[in-house]
Amino acid sequence: MIPAANLYFIRHAEVDARYHRVFGGRIDMDLSPRGQEQAAILGTYLQRQHFDAVYVSPMKRAQQTLACVTKDRDCAPIILPGLAEIDFGDWTGLGWDEVRTRFGVNIFEWLDHLERGAIAGAETVTGFRGRVEPELRRILRDHPGQNVAVVCHGGTIRMLLSILLELPMGRMSMFDIEYTSVTRVHYSPGRVEIQLLNFTPWRDIP
Repeated sequence: MIPAANLYFIRHAEVDARYHRVFGGRIDMDLSPRGQEQAAILGTYLQRQHFDAVYVSPMKRAQQTLACVTKDRDCAPIILPGLAEIDFGDWTGLGWDEVRTRFGVNIFEWLDHLERGAIAGAETVTGFRGRVEPELRRILRDHPGQNVAVVCHGGTIRMLLSILLELPMGRMSMFDIEYTSVTRVHYSPGRVEIQLLNFTPWRDIP
């Protein structure tokens, strides 16, 4: 029997203010000063948690958050290109209100639009899964019975959950994935438990 792994999906901290309420996607943005504070609180919260391995998206906002997670740890993080955020195509760089005005779209239904291929120039859900799933399978293969941190993005975490839970990507709108949140999944073949969802130390710890 393969021992269960504990996967810690960590979303990057808050980004620079000019990208708030914007479909940033593949824009390689930095953390805001508040985001740096959030990441530091996250690092403190995770100090007592041992990680056998740490994986990270190549994008700057994930790398900057990672620095607080791996501070004073021996493990060397592994960059996986497939963990990068989804490409929003023609929506990239547009604010929520602008998308609503120009395209008549309820922005809280963006996952549904993405799944239907209704965002011009955007990465397809099939293509997104095609690059995320091999990275996830690698992690599961290499770390049975271990604790693994995965620092990436809101869209990427939703795709990881979609794969593990065997649910359509559009259904992942039921999960809120906030800045600097931790979602812990207990995984063994044939059984998946979400043991912690969208826990944000900067907000949820008094």
